[in-house]
Amino acid sequence: MSAPKPTCPAGCALLQDKVVVVTAAAGTGIGSALADRCLEEGARVVVSDQHVRRLGETHERLAQRYGERVRAVPCDVTDEPDVQRLVATAVEHYGRVDVMMNNAGLGGTSTVVEMTDDQWARVLDVTLTGTFRCTRAALRQMIAQGDGGAVVNNASVLGWRAQPGQAHYAAAKAGVMAFTRCAALDVAAHGIRVNAVAPSLAMHPFLAKVTSEELLSQLAAREAFGRPAQPWEVANVMVFLASDYASYLTGEVISVSSQHA
Repeated sequence: MSAPKPTCPAGCALLQDKVVVVTAAAGTGIGSALADRCLEEGARVVVSDQHVRRLGETHERLAQRYGERVRAVPCDVTDEPDVQRLVATAVEHYGRVDVMMNNAGLGGTSTVVEMTDDQWARVLDVTLTGTFRCTRAALRQMIAQGDGGAVVNNASVLGWRAQPGQAHYAAAKAGVMAFTRCAALDVAAHGIRVNAVAPSLAMHPFLAKVTSEELLSQLAAREAFGRPAQPWEVANVMVFLASDYASYLTGEVISVSSQHA
């Protein structure tokens, strides 16, 4: 039996007037929910995604409510010029970058025995190296601004825990965790914070399409609440880490999970 689903709380201006960049923000997952929550918390938001059509649809939906407070920039996080253009466009439109939300990631299922070099490399390039590219570009801009900033990365509990067929994804997410801790120390003297979240299971339509009902039921059964998180529940923790309420948190990985110990 699962616990009742909560209602998403109203915004409290946690990111008022901050400029936030969100990668992989199109579609129905955590990135899209994150863009919504940042706007609800008063931010100006640049949404990006490699899927141009879905990005356009996301921008149109958000702009109807938030107008010029939201911009869209296509970006493939495996392409360095795209990443540079993403940050440069945010600065061009809004004058600065206060928060980088690294949500882009790529999954897939394959045993180590059957996994190809291309499968391994692709997952790591998007999930780990893409996070590195976007963080590097954002940090350079934040250091130039000279007044702090925040980076929030999306990791996964699979960076800590094992699951069959997920060696490439788990390795990438464990890498995101280690990268987060080290990057935080590199820029602490500049007043810039780097943290990450590690969600266990956040349900959205795309995940339901690519994952069997049997596996989703098994994963949900491991949760203390007997249900997956809703994407906005993960987004709320990311917003907290980006906000001034987390001013003494850096190099931390926060588990967004209700899993039994």
